[in-house]
Amino acid sequence: MTERRAAVVGAGRMGLAIAHLFASAGICVTVVEPSSAAIAGAAERLRAISRARAIDDGALSAIDFIAAIEAVPADVEIVIEAAPEHLEIKREIFARLDARCSPRTILATNTSAIPVTRMADATSQPARVVGTHFWNPPYRVRLVEVVQAAVTAPDTVERTIALMREIGQEAVHVKRDIPGFIGNRLQHALKREAIALVQAGVCDAETVDLVVKHGFGARLGIMGPLEQSDLVGLDLTLAIHSVLLSDLDVSATPQQLLVDLVAAGNTGVDAGRGFRTWTAAERAELKERLDRFAGPTS
Repeated sequence: MTERRAAVVGAGRMGLAIAHLFASAGICVTVVEPSSAAIAGAAERLRAISRARAIDDGALSAIDFIAAIEAVPADVEIVIEAAPEHLEIKREIFARLDARCSPRTILATNTSAIPVTRMADATSQPARVVGTHFWNPPYRVRLVEVVQAAVTAPDTVERTIALMREIGQEAVHVKRDIPGFIGNRLQHALKREAIALVQAGVCDAETVDLVVKHGFGARLGIMGPLEQSDLVGLDLTLAIHSVLLSDLDVSATPQQLLVDLVAAGNTGVDAGRGFRTWTAAERAELKERLDRFAGPTS
């Protein structure tokens, strides 16, 4: 039987986790990473993912590392680009992959917001380019948004969804290539309203987070917003919308509160202050909370 192979470009947090998913599903993975320091630390990070997933390390022998795209095996089934969110970097990667890989190789991007078409048009075969937006950490948040650009062939989408399901992910088909796809559009619509509430003095940031976590957020894992609307009745949803929608924030640019915080260097947890002030104890508690969810991977 011919050995099945995939490749991942980038050995950061997402790249290694994606590689781990493929390897544990029995598919050999080549990880492209030009940084020798990143490669040096990759083995321990992969073992940490195994511990977080409560599986043995046997699959890790199916992962190998190379420094250049030009050394990617030409016959890989899929290459997933997991590089930083800079369009020109991604376009260069796709142009090089296009020149290297077999015409049957799926070229996928893990971008969380950039339209797939902007990378596809750097290739000679845009029909094989597709979005595969994994969520962090992908072995806990099992969703993958498979994004079909106008140039993506239906066969590319079908093969990609089948592969995502094969490695244990919940694959959904995003039928239009819009910025942010589905998940991040919903997430940032919520963030926009959350920031607007704080900026207007309705409440503080801690209150917003408590309302989400202990209110509707507590049930989102078992019931989506449209399921909940159908459950309570669309007549009730319509009645609430008739009162509420005209009062929601519709800012077309980032709110001034967010702009001012970033300009002042108050960028969040690492800076010690963002929407709220973070003490060392609070930072440690947040990391511990995340580790309980994801499992420590560093």
